[in-house]
Amino acid sequence: METTTTPLLPGGDRNRCGWLRRRLRLKNPLSSELSGAVGDLGTFIPIVLTLTLVSNLDLSATLIFTGFYNIATGLLFDIPMPVQPMKSIAAVAVSESPHLTPSQIAAAGASTAATLLLLGATGAMSFLYNLIPLPVVRGVQLSQGLQFAFTAIKYVRFNYDTATLKPSSSPRTWLGLDGLILALAALLFIILSTGSGSDRDAEEGGDLAAETSSNERSQSRRRRLRLLSSIPSALVVFIIGLVLCFIRDPSIFKDLKFGPSKFHILRITWDDWKIGFVRAAIPQIPLSVLNSVIAVCKLSSDLFDKELSATTVSVSVGVMNLIGCWFGAMPVCHGAGGLAGQYRFGARSGLSVVFLGIGKLIVGLVFGNSFVRILSQFPIGILGVLLLFAGIELAMASKDMNTKEESFIMLVCAAVSMTGSSAALGFGCGVVLYLLLKLRTLDSSSVTPFSRSTDGSQVDSEAAPRSV
Repeated sequence: METTTTPLLPGGDRNRCGWLRRRLRLKNPLSSELSGAVGDLGTFIPIVLTLTLVSNLDLSATLIFTGFYNIATGLLFDIPMPVQPMKSIAAVAVSESPHLTPSQIAAAGASTAATLLLLGATGAMSFLYNLIPLPVVRGVQLSQGLQFAFTAIKYVRFNYDTATLKPSSSPRTWLGLDGLILALAALLFIILSTGSGSDRDAEEGGDLAAETSSNERSQSRRRRLRLLSSIPSALVVFIIGLVLCFIRDPSIFKDLKFGPSKFHILRITWDDWKIGFVRAAIPQIPLSVLNSVIAVCKLSSDLFDKELSATTVSVSVGVMNLIGCWFGAMPVCHGAGGLAGQYRFGARSGLSVVFLGIGKLIVGLVFGNSFVRILSQFPIGILGVLLLFAGIELAMASKDMNTKEESFIMLVCAAVSMTGSSAALGFGCGVVLYLLLKLRTLDSSSVTPFSRSTDGSQVDSEAAPRSV
């Protein structure tokens, strides 16, 4: 991982300016970075909308604080680091009875944040990251990706029930401004413009044209691929969705009010702490450790060839929520699914989420809580399409399992995670299975299943799964 120090010498200002210039450099065309910026909104918008309507979430505070988080983490990590809702807390808040109050949601978020901050500050998170076998991490990623994809398909096929944070049983109609035809059109448009999501499409066309430069057909194919890949498909689809909001309900114009809501510090009682921690933080903590830190660090290495520090990511989640939750902002974390979605649609630099953060700040400061009127009319089918591609991109990170033993551990971990709806349960089963397979092949010269050589690499048998 790259590290940068700022010396307390006259040259320090130049170093700081150089650091900032590197962070503000685009790594993809501006249109692609902007398209990638909205790549994780398929998760963000439905959860924020539901918490606002059901649990009286302060939408203005959420947009302002998450906007600041996006800007800060984009500059800090120099990749499109997502800022997403803590999904387990959100699910408990709206699906269990009685619903959690804003103070209890804040208590759950702050409790989870304090745990991750402690794990990060003590170095325990880095220890876990280096210890956990790679097939187990891949199993968690595969399960999360497929769950995103399954949820996305339900968003497309069925109407969305904001009271339960789940698609309802009533099927979506074919026609209409949030019908199946609209969602399928968005799906086909994204597939035609981005293909499978790999940069190899354009590279393959370029290689073919170089080998047969006199062949007009290959040159035409190369130009076509470049043209299609230059289309900011997610951004186009998102803008269409915003326009449709006002067409579906023109009364939005008169309901919008200018200015943010008044900032206030929540009063959190001892009972709020107990309820928030027991009902929401306990199921959220293992999910945040696995998906918001460990899976994100591994995925950043896969996608950007830049392995983040598990300590820094963990502390980042802790600091964000220990500040924002006290003001009624939604508990948030980083997520592998959001990172995969933003990468899928073209984001390659931290500047991508800086643009997203600026947009959130503007909306939160200008429209405040009244922006919920726009979100309530956003076509959920379109969000489902964006979420589908994010889920598939995350699941495809598991394609590097090259041995049958690695694939076996990964698939068992994923199956248990999806069946029990618990990443922690699948993680535990994956680790136990890994240890059993190691024990089965253990010989007298082995010291421990997780022993490492002096250079830090894991000592393992030829067929044994790799560690992160």
